[in-house]
Amino acid sequence: MTTPLASPEEIKANAEASLAEIPHPSLPKGSNLYGSTKIFPDYQAGEGESYLTLVHGIAHESSVSFVACLQALRALRKGYDSVLYFYGPAAMNAMATRGFPTTGDSAFPGEQNINSQIEKFIEEGGTVYVCRFGLSLHGLREEDLIAGCIPCHPLDVQDALIHYARKGAIINSTYNL
Repeated sequence: MTTPLASPEEIKANAEASLAEIPHPSLPKGSNLYGSTKIFPDYQAGEGESYLTLVHGIAHESSVSFVACLQALRALRKGYDSVLYFYGPAAMNAMATRGFPTTGDSAFPGEQNINSQIEKFIEEGGTVYVCRFGLSLHGLREEDLIAGCIPCHPLDVQDALIHYARKGAIINSTYNL
């Protein structure tokens, strides 16, 4: 024997009871949920300091790539010679052809976030490298890169890391599994 179907009135009464159990919203908009004490000073770059961000994360599969772009831009604004290096599957982050139904359109809110951050980073003086092998893994064309992105040989990933390490750069390596 099956449970009888609940009436619309019973469903409505249960929904009202559920809503009454805990006040909604529990805090008004604008309420602080967390403290604001910053532990470390707002460090700024010294003369000639560099910041290299290696990105190995797939666009829109996690926040890794987007947050890496935000961190690289923040480092740039702090005065660092800031570089973003997309390699492996991360190369797809630098595609100017993203969008639906046409390039530049957003099929969902935020679809162009990564593109916008990369464009802003370049406009403000950052350098963006993109591994050609990473592009080839996904059938992506070099000519479809966001304007200002510099395509690189696959062997450049390691040598860029060596170059920036020898310069004493801060190296932020992000990886998406």
